[in-house]
Amino acid sequence: MARYRVRQIVFDVNQLDPMVDFWAAALAYELDHRTAEYAVLRDPEEVEPRVFLQLVQETKTGKNGAHVDIEVPDEQETVDRLVGLGARVLWREDSPPYHW
Repeated sequence: MARYRVRQIVFDVNQLDPMVDFWAAALAYELDHRTAEYAVLRDPEEVEPRVFLQLVQETKTGKNGAHVDIEVPDEQETVDRLVGLGARVLWREDSPPYHW
């Protein structure tokens, strides 16, 4: 039987530059390659899936079509760091344990 693995996660974005900067810093990923229409970020250890950011012109309304659950060792420290990078807290788990 074939073994299936997530190779990359694709996000449609309206602004490529800020999203490349944010996701690279948030995940400690490196820019693998880029064109005017998309960018691919990769885990430096090449263990985790790549992040593919695709530039789209249409304005997205309503709920985002994708999200990422990222497990972290210290939830509050990570939230503070990501908010400092430009993220916004939209929702928090009401009670511990916090996993992502």
